[in-house]
Amino acid sequence: MNYCGINYFRVLARYNAWANRRIYAACLSLPPDEYHADRRAYFKSIGNTLNHLWVGDSIWLARFRGAEPMITDLSALPYPDRDALWAARQALDAKIEKFFEGTDDSLLAQMLEYRDTRGMMKSSPAPIAFGHFFNHQTHHRGQVHGMLSHAGVVEPPPLDFMYYYYETVK
Repeated sequence: MNYCGINYFRVLARYNAWANRRIYAACLSLPPDEYHADRRAYFKSIGNTLNHLWVGDSIWLARFRGAEPMITDLSALPYPDRDALWAARQALDAKIEKFFEGTDDSLLAQMLEYRDTRGMMKSSPAPIAFGHFFNHQTHHRGQVHGMLSHAGVVEPPPLDFMYYYYETVK
């Protein structure tokens, strides 16, 4: 497989879903009080951080599609119930994969025009926006991984991209 161009982002979309399955499996096995406990992280708890990640991904996917996001509050908690959040996460991951599977390299030459969460018009090359999108996911999953480590109740799963590569691609 050629790992250049849009194919690279397709691989990252599949990795994203794989990593989310692993981190959610750990998070869903936590006692509820551990899932909602204030961990002194930026979004406080594991549940809040996972909600932020869902919100951020929803915003960016809407922008990629040329649509206005339904939610723009980055600290919103659309899914306080973790089972509902997991169902929404799986549906969103499927949409992310479908979006990248339905595109070709011509998309990479485009500029993405959108309103940021403060309402300001922004413009960025599509590959930069896509890179940010996947980097943002990894960043916040890493925070959740750290919170799981500090909770000491559940063993955090390996999430490195190379684990994904050797497990599913190679």
